[in-house]
Amino acid sequence: MHKVQERVRPAPAAASRVPVRVFSGIQPTGVVHLGNYVGALRQWAQLQREHESYFCIVDLHAITTPYDPAQFPQQVLEAAAVNVAAGIDPQQSVLFIQSHVAEHTELMWLLNVLTPLGQLERMTQFKEKSRHVRAGIMAGLLNYPVLQAADVLLYKAALVPVGEDQVQHVELMRDIAERFNKQFGETFPLPGVRLTKGARILALNDPTAKMSKSVPGSYIALVDDPETIRKKVRAAVTDPGPPAKGSKLDEATPGVANLFTLLDVFAPVRHPEFADAYQAGTIRYSDLKQVLAEAIVQTFAPVRDKYASLMQRPDEVRALLAHGADRARPVAAATMEEVRGRMGLRGAP
Repeated sequence: MHKVQERVRPAPAAASRVPVRVFSGIQPTGVVHLGNYVGALRQWAQLQREHESYFCIVDLHAITTPYDPAQFPQQVLEAAAVNVAAGIDPQQSVLFIQSHVAEHTELMWLLNVLTPLGQLERMTQFKEKSRHVRAGIMAGLLNYPVLQAADVLLYKAALVPVGEDQVQHVELMRDIAERFNKQFGETFPLPGVRLTKGARILALNDPTAKMSKSVPGSYIALVDDPETIRKKVRAAVTDPGPPAKGSKLDEATPGVANLFTLLDVFAPVRHPEFADAYQAGTIRYSDLKQVLAEAIVQTFAPVRDKYASLMQRPDEVRALLAHGADRARPVAAATMEEVRGRMGLRGAP
């Protein structure tokens, strides 16, 4: 991973106000949780105010794993609504559904012919997900990163906000773009990575693992009601009793450290108070949890309210997604016209 990070050129800093284009994909998973909010959504909301931003509900990526076709359209709708509720503004950004812009799959195929099989097989996420597949590994799982590359390169995005687990995929995008440019002529800018800021949010019930929507009790959903949030925080893993006097916070157990990380995000003004109590050996974890729970409730209240309002007007959500696709298609079409021309695919003269 260190080698990958060294090779990926950093993206321009937001503070520099460089007018670059941003692209990020959003999975229609049905649950957007606190970890997603801290690690991605807050930063996307900021980036859209500084750069031209494209946010895509990546339904084509989502069907590489088992799903229910009857429920899938509703999940896509919910994903759009919760992301808008959490801060993505369809007036500032281009928000659309991946499969509604056909150029994504066309460019993916053309990039496939430039992507070595061995490079795809070395993708860390492919190897990890393959170990959990019971009914055979499908080509879609292997080619997932090529579709990601098509998503980004189609809009000639220069900045891709990702977590560390996706840095390797951005490296692949750059390799594919370089290969295309060398073989067919300068076409694609090399996308730079913007590592999402902030500490990693761990599972409430198992602070040795990442917060996950697939594990009940692990996460807090953005649209959880207040009492559910309080209950989940109260049940979060901590120590059986206060630490010894003079204990250092940076040596706290994973569960306690995770709560302090969350406190620093949602109630930073209270962090020093509880840090001092921890070092003094007088901390009451029940008090910390109560303060944290109320801070999370307060932060997510407008998100939950806006989400509920949007879901009562599903046709408006569909309309904003259709409008986003209308804005994305001309950009995608222009790129594909250029790509076809460079690859000699414009047809007979």
